[in-house]
Amino acid sequence: MKICIVGAGAIGGFIGTKLAATGSHEVSALARGDTLAALQQYGWRLSTNSGLVQAALHMASSDASELREQDLIIIAVKSQSLGQVAPALAPLIGKHTLILPAMNGVPWWFMKNVQADGLQAAWNKPLQSIDPAGHIQRALPEGQVIGCVVHASTSVESPGLAVHHGGQKLIVGEPAGGESARASRLVEALSHAGFEAIHSKNIRYDIWYKLWGNMTMNPVSAITGATIDRVLGDKLVRNFCSSVMLEAQAIGARIGCKIDESPEDRHAVTAKLGAFKTSMLQDVEAGRAIELDAIVGAVREIGERLEMHTPSIDALLGLTRLLGQSKNLYKI
Repeated sequence: MKICIVGAGAIGGFIGTKLAATGSHEVSALARGDTLAALQQYGWRLSTNSGLVQAALHMASSDASELREQDLIIIAVKSQSLGQVAPALAPLIGKHTLILPAMNGVPWWFMKNVQADGLQAAWNKPLQSIDPAGHIQRALPEGQVIGCVVHASTSVESPGLAVHHGGQKLIVGEPAGGESARASRLVEALSHAGFEAIHSKNIRYDIWYKLWGNMTMNPVSAITGATIDRVLGDKLVRNFCSSVMLEAQAIGARIGCKIDESPEDRHAVTAKLGAFKTSMLQDVEAGRAIELDAIVGAVREIGERLEMHTPSIDALLGLTRLLGQSKNLYKI
Protein backbone atom coordinates (compact mmCIF):
# COMPACT_ATOMS: atom_id res chain seq x y z
CA MET A 1 0.00 0.00 0.00
CA LYS A 2 0.88 3.63 -0.40
CA ILE A 3 0.58 4.99 3.13
CA CYS A 4 0.99 8.55 4.38
CA ILE A 5 1.46 9.40 8.05
CA VAL A 6 0.11 12.85 8.82
CA GLY A 7 1.87 14.00 11.98
CA ALA A 8 5.05 11.97 12.53
CA GLY A 9 5.29 12.55 16.27
CA ALA A 10 5.01 9.99 19.06
CA ILE A 11 2.10 7.95 17.70
CA GLY A 12 2.69 8.74 14.03
CA GLY A 13 6.36 7.85 14.25
CA PHE A 14 5.55 4.64 16.11
CA ILE A 15 2.99 3.46 13.55
CA GLY A 16 4.93 4.72 10.54
CA THR A 17 8.18 3.01 11.50
CA LYS A 18 6.56 -0.36 12.17
CA LEU A 19 4.64 -0.28 8.89
CA ALA A 20 7.71 0.78 6.91
CA ALA A 21 9.86 -1.88 8.58
CA THR A 22 7.76 -4.65 7.02
CA GLY A 23 9.09 -3.67 3.59
CA SER A 24 5.61 -4.25 2.19
CA HIS A 25 4.48 -0.63 1.93
CA GLU A 26 5.62 2.75 0.64
CA VAL A 27 5.32 4.82 3.81
CA SER A 28 5.54 8.58 3.41
CA ALA A 29 5.10 11.43 5.86
CA LEU A 30 3.45 14.83 5.77
CA ALA A 31 5.56 16.80 8.23
CA ARG A 32 7.28 20.12 8.73
CA GLY A 33 10.17 21.85 10.47
CA ASP A 34 12.73 19.82 12.39
CA THR A 35 10.66 16.65 12.14
CA LEU A 36 10.62 16.88 8.35
CA ALA A 37 14.37 17.49 8.23
CA ALA A 38 15.08 14.53 10.53
CA LEU A 39 12.87 12.18 8.52
CA GLN A 40 14.55 13.20 5.28
CA GLN A 41 18.00 12.65 6.80
CA TYR A 42 17.49 9.46 8.81
CA GLY A 43 14.24 7.87 7.61
CA TRP A 44 11.80 6.28 10.04
CA ARG A 45 13.20 5.68 13.54
CA LEU A 46 11.71 4.11 16.64
CA SER A 47 13.46 3.48 19.94
CA THR A 48 12.25 0.30 21.67
CA ASN A 49 13.30 -1.86 24.60
CA SER A 50 15.01 -4.11 22.05
CA GLY A 51 16.95 -1.31 20.43
CA LEU A 52 16.57 1.17 17.59
CA VAL A 53 14.32 0.26 14.67
CA GLN A 54 15.06 2.09 11.42
CA ALA A 55 13.16 1.80 8.15
CA ALA A 56 13.27 3.40 4.73
CA LEU A 57 11.17 6.50 4.20
CA HIS A 58 9.49 6.59 0.81
CA MET A 59 9.06 10.37 0.81
CA ALA A 60 8.49 13.25 3.22
CA SER A 61 7.19 16.73 2.48
CA SER A 62 5.33 19.63 4.02
CA ASP A 63 3.23 19.83 0.83
CA ALA A 64 0.61 17.12 0.31
CA SER A 65 0.58 17.72 -3.44
CA GLU A 66 4.15 16.38 -3.62
CA LEU A 67 3.10 13.13 -1.97
CA ARG A 68 0.05 12.61 -4.20
CA GLU A 69 -2.81 10.15 -3.83
CA GLN A 70 -2.50 7.46 -1.17
CA ASP A 71 -4.18 4.14 -0.39
CA LEU A 72 -4.21 4.87 3.34
CA ILE A 73 -3.83 8.08 5.33
CA ILE A 74 -3.09 7.72 9.05
CA ILE A 75 -3.77 11.00 10.85
CA ALA A 76 -1.81 11.33 14.09
CA VAL A 77 -1.90 15.06 14.80
CA LYS A 78 -3.31 16.58 17.98
CA SER A 79 -7.08 16.98 17.73
CA GLN A 80 -6.94 20.77 18.06
CA SER A 81 -4.79 20.94 14.92
CA LEU A 82 -7.00 18.86 12.65
CA GLY A 83 -9.32 21.68 11.61
CA GLN A 84 -6.36 23.47 10.07
CA VAL A 85 -4.65 20.36 8.71
CA ALA A 86 -7.64 18.56 7.14
CA PRO A 87 -8.27 20.91 4.17
CA ALA A 88 -4.60 20.56 3.14
CA LEU A 89 -4.94 16.78 2.76
CA ALA A 90 -7.02 16.91 -0.45
CA PRO A 91 -4.13 15.88 -2.77
CA LEU A 92 -3.69 12.69 -0.73
CA ILE A 93 -7.31 11.58 -1.01
CA GLY A 94 -8.61 9.58 -3.97
CA LYS A 95 -11.94 7.80 -4.40
CA HIS A 96 -10.67 4.67 -2.64
CA THR A 97 -8.30 6.21 -0.06
CA LEU A 98 -8.96 5.06 3.49
CA ILE A 99 -8.61 7.62 6.27
CA LEU A 100 -7.60 6.33 9.71
CA PRO A 101 -7.51 8.96 12.48
CA ALA A 102 -5.19 7.61 15.21
CA MET A 103 -6.07 10.36 17.67
CA ASN A 104 -7.27 10.84 21.23
CA GLY A 105 -10.75 11.78 22.30
CA VAL A 106 -14.05 12.15 20.48
CA PRO A 107 -13.56 12.25 16.68
CA TRP A 108 -15.43 14.66 14.40
CA TRP A 109 -17.57 11.85 12.92
CA PHE A 110 -18.67 10.40 16.27
CA MET A 111 -22.24 11.72 16.34
CA LYS A 112 -23.18 10.60 12.82
CA ASN A 113 -24.45 7.20 13.90
CA VAL A 114 -25.94 8.05 17.26
CA GLN A 115 -29.49 7.11 18.15
CA ALA A 116 -30.11 8.83 21.47
CA ASP A 117 -33.61 8.53 22.86
CA GLY A 118 -35.19 9.91 19.70
CA LEU A 119 -33.03 13.03 19.71
CA GLN A 120 -31.39 12.32 16.34
CA ALA A 121 -32.00 15.89 15.15
CA ALA A 122 -29.58 17.12 17.82
CA TRP A 123 -26.70 15.41 16.02
CA ASN A 124 -27.17 16.94 12.58
CA LYS A 125 -24.50 19.58 13.15
CA PRO A 126 -20.79 19.21 13.91
CA LEU A 127 -19.64 19.20 17.51
CA GLN A 128 -18.61 22.79 18.20
CA SER A 129 -15.85 21.61 20.50
CA ILE A 130 -14.28 19.50 17.72
CA ASP A 131 -15.19 21.01 14.35
CA PRO A 132 -16.89 24.39 14.91
CA ALA A 133 -16.62 25.58 11.32
CA GLY A 134 -17.21 22.17 9.74
CA HIS A 135 -13.79 22.23 8.02
CA ILE A 136 -12.94 18.66 9.01
CA GLN A 137 -16.28 17.22 7.94
CA ARG A 138 -16.05 18.88 4.53
CA ALA A 139 -12.41 17.97 3.93
CA LEU A 140 -12.45 14.28 4.93
CA PRO A 141 -15.05 12.16 3.08
CA GLU A 142 -17.23 10.48 5.67
CA GLY A 143 -17.57 7.24 3.72
CA GLN A 144 -13.80 6.74 3.58
CA VAL A 145 -13.12 7.03 7.32
CA ILE A 146 -12.28 4.03 9.50
CA GLY A 147 -12.40 4.50 13.27
CA CYS A 148 -9.35 3.72 15.38
CA VAL A 149 -8.38 3.55 19.04
CA VAL A 150 -4.70 3.45 20.01
CA HIS A 151 -3.63 1.73 23.22
CA ALA A 152 0.11 2.41 23.36
CA SER A 153 2.51 4.50 25.39
CA THR A 154 4.89 6.52 23.23
CA SER A 155 6.85 9.75 23.33
CA VAL A 156 9.26 11.78 21.20
CA GLU A 157 12.93 11.76 22.17
CA SER A 158 13.91 14.24 19.46
CA PRO A 159 12.38 15.35 16.14
CA GLY A 160 11.76 12.30 13.99
CA LEU A 161 12.66 9.82 16.74
CA ALA A 162 9.70 8.17 18.47
CA VAL A 163 10.03 6.08 21.62
CA HIS A 164 7.83 3.08 22.39
CA HIS A 165 7.30 2.44 26.10
CA GLY A 166 4.62 -0.22 26.03
CA GLY A 167 1.41 -1.49 24.50
CA GLN A 168 0.73 -1.83 20.79
CA LYS A 169 -2.99 -2.41 20.50
CA LEU A 170 -4.84 -0.77 17.61
CA ILE A 171 -8.60 -1.24 17.56
CA VAL A 172 -10.09 -0.61 14.12
CA GLY A 173 -13.72 -0.49 13.02
CA GLU A 174 -16.39 1.02 10.82
CA PRO A 175 -17.94 4.23 12.23
CA ALA A 176 -21.42 2.83 11.50
CA GLY A 177 -20.61 -0.40 13.33
CA GLY A 178 -20.37 -3.98 12.15
CA GLU A 179 -17.50 -5.53 10.21
CA SER A 180 -16.28 -4.88 6.69
CA ALA A 181 -13.81 -6.28 4.18
CA ARG A 182 -11.84 -3.04 4.05
CA ALA A 183 -11.43 -2.92 7.83
CA SER A 184 -10.39 -6.58 7.80
CA ARG A 185 -7.69 -5.85 5.22
CA LEU A 186 -6.45 -2.97 7.34
CA VAL A 187 -6.32 -5.16 10.45
CA GLU A 188 -4.35 -7.75 8.49
CA ALA A 189 -1.78 -5.16 7.38
CA LEU A 190 -1.42 -3.79 10.91
CA SER A 191 -1.05 -7.28 12.37
CA HIS A 192 1.67 -8.06 9.83
CA ALA A 193 3.52 -4.98 11.11
CA GLY A 194 3.50 -6.37 14.65
CA PHE A 195 0.57 -4.51 16.12
CA GLU A 196 -2.08 -6.19 18.24
CA ALA A 197 -4.77 -5.22 15.75
CA ILE A 198 -8.44 -5.87 16.59
CA HIS A 199 -11.44 -5.60 14.26
CA SER A 200 -14.18 -4.03 16.36
CA LYS A 201 -17.89 -4.30 15.62
CA ASN A 202 -18.58 -1.22 17.77
CA ILE A 203 -15.71 1.26 17.48
CA ARG A 204 -17.78 4.05 19.02
CA TYR A 205 -17.93 2.09 22.27
CA ASP A 206 -14.18 1.45 22.16
CA ILE A 207 -13.55 5.17 21.70
CA TRP A 208 -15.86 6.08 24.59
CA TYR A 209 -14.35 3.44 26.86
CA LYS A 210 -10.81 4.73 26.39
CA LEU A 211 -12.04 8.29 26.82
CA TRP A 212 -13.76 7.32 30.05
CA GLY A 213 -10.38 6.94 31.76
CA ASN A 214 -8.40 9.56 29.84
CA MET A 215 -10.84 12.39 30.43
CA THR A 216 -9.96 12.47 34.14
CA MET A 217 -6.37 11.28 34.40
CA ASN A 218 -5.05 13.59 31.67
CA PRO A 219 -6.46 16.93 32.86
CA VAL A 220 -6.15 16.22 36.60
CA SER A 221 -2.49 15.33 36.20
CA ALA A 222 -1.96 18.45 34.09
CA ILE A 223 -3.57 20.68 36.73
CA THR A 224 -1.71 19.14 39.67
CA GLY A 225 1.58 18.18 38.03
CA ALA A 226 1.22 14.77 39.68
CA THR A 227 1.88 11.34 38.24
CA ILE A 228 -1.04 8.92 38.06
CA ASP A 229 -0.12 6.98 41.20
CA ARG A 230 -0.38 10.19 43.23
CA VAL A 231 -3.66 11.22 41.58
CA LEU A 232 -5.25 7.90 42.48
CA GLY A 233 -3.56 7.82 45.87
CA ASP A 234 -5.36 10.95 47.08
CA LYS A 235 -8.83 9.91 48.23
CA LEU A 236 -10.47 13.28 47.55
CA VAL A 237 -9.01 13.57 44.06
CA ARG A 238 -9.84 9.95 43.30
CA ASN A 239 -13.46 10.54 44.36
CA PHE A 240 -13.65 13.63 42.14
CA CYS A 241 -12.39 11.60 39.18
CA SER A 242 -15.04 8.99 39.95
CA SER A 243 -17.79 11.63 39.92
CA VAL A 244 -16.65 12.84 36.49
CA MET A 245 -16.63 9.27 35.22
CA LEU A 246 -20.13 8.58 36.53
CA GLU A 247 -21.45 11.58 34.58
CA ALA A 248 -19.65 10.45 31.42
CA GLN A 249 -20.92 6.93 31.98
CA ALA A 250 -24.51 8.21 32.09
CA ILE A 251 -23.99 10.16 28.86
CA GLY A 252 -22.51 7.09 27.19
CA ALA A 253 -25.51 4.99 28.16
CA ARG A 254 -27.77 7.48 26.35
CA ILE A 255 -25.78 7.33 23.09
CA GLY A 256 -25.28 3.58 22.79
CA CYS A 257 -21.92 3.36 24.59
CA LYS A 258 -22.96 1.74 27.85
CA ILE A 259 -20.08 0.89 30.20
CA ASP A 260 -20.85 -1.79 32.77
CA GLU A 261 -17.75 -1.29 34.94
CA SER A 262 -17.54 1.03 37.92
CA PRO A 263 -15.05 3.90 38.16
CA GLU A 264 -13.24 1.93 40.86
CA ASP A 265 -12.84 -0.99 38.44
CA ARG A 266 -11.13 1.35 35.98
CA HIS A 267 -9.01 2.99 38.68
CA ALA A 268 -7.68 -0.43 39.67
CA VAL A 269 -6.54 -1.09 36.11
CA THR A 270 -4.97 2.37 35.77
CA ALA A 271 -3.16 2.00 39.09
CA LYS A 272 -1.25 -0.99 37.70
CA LEU A 273 0.54 1.38 35.31
CA GLY A 274 2.36 2.92 38.26
CA ALA A 275 3.97 6.36 38.38
CA PHE A 276 3.67 7.75 34.88
CA LYS A 277 3.05 11.14 33.35
CA THR A 278 0.02 11.50 31.11
CA SER A 279 0.39 12.98 27.64
CA MET A 280 -1.38 16.16 28.76
CA LEU A 281 1.00 16.65 31.66
CA GLN A 282 3.92 16.13 29.27
CA ASP A 283 2.42 18.75 26.95
CA VAL A 284 2.09 21.29 29.78
CA GLU A 285 5.66 20.71 30.90
CA ALA A 286 6.91 21.08 27.32
CA GLY A 287 4.84 24.22 26.68
CA ARG A 288 2.69 22.55 24.01
CA ALA A 289 -1.01 23.21 23.43
CA ILE A 290 -3.24 20.88 25.44
CA GLU A 291 -5.71 18.49 23.83
CA LEU A 292 -8.66 19.46 26.01
CA ASP A 293 -11.69 19.88 23.76
CA ALA A 294 -11.70 16.38 22.28
CA ILE A 295 -11.16 14.76 25.69
CA VAL A 296 -13.42 16.81 27.99
CA GLY A 297 -15.14 19.58 26.02
CA ALA A 298 -16.86 17.20 23.60
CA VAL A 299 -18.24 15.07 26.44
CA ARG A 300 -19.70 18.17 28.08
CA GLU A 301 -21.19 19.31 24.76
CA ILE A 302 -22.85 15.94 24.17
CA GLY A 303 -24.27 16.11 27.69
CA GLU A 304 -25.65 19.57 26.96
CA ARG A 305 -27.35 18.32 23.80
CA LEU A 306 -28.99 15.61 25.91
CA GLU A 307 -29.95 18.23 28.55
CA MET A 308 -28.01 16.34 31.19
CA HIS A 309 -26.56 17.99 34.30
CA THR A 310 -22.74 17.54 34.48
CA PRO A 311 -21.34 19.62 37.38
CA SER A 312 -18.16 17.56 37.83
CA ILE A 313 -17.34 17.58 34.11
CA ASP A 314 -18.05 21.33 34.08
CA ALA A 315 -15.62 21.89 36.94
CA LEU A 316 -12.92 19.74 35.33
CA LEU A 317 -13.25 21.55 32.00
CA GLY A 318 -13.25 24.99 33.62
CA LEU A 319 -10.20 24.36 35.78
CA THR A 320 -8.15 22.77 33.00
CA ARG A 321 -9.19 25.46 30.53
CA LEU A 322 -8.06 28.15 32.96
CA LEU A 323 -4.73 26.37 33.42
CA GLY A 324 -4.27 26.24 29.66
CA GLN A 325 -5.19 29.88 29.18
CA SER A 326 -2.89 31.08 31.94
CA LYS A 327 0.04 29.27 30.32
CA ASN A 328 -1.02 30.22 26.76
CA LEU A 329 -1.59 26.55 25.93
CA TYR A 330 -5.32 26.71 25.16
CA LYS A 331 -7.54 29.08 23.19
CA ILE A 332 -11.33 29.21 23.31
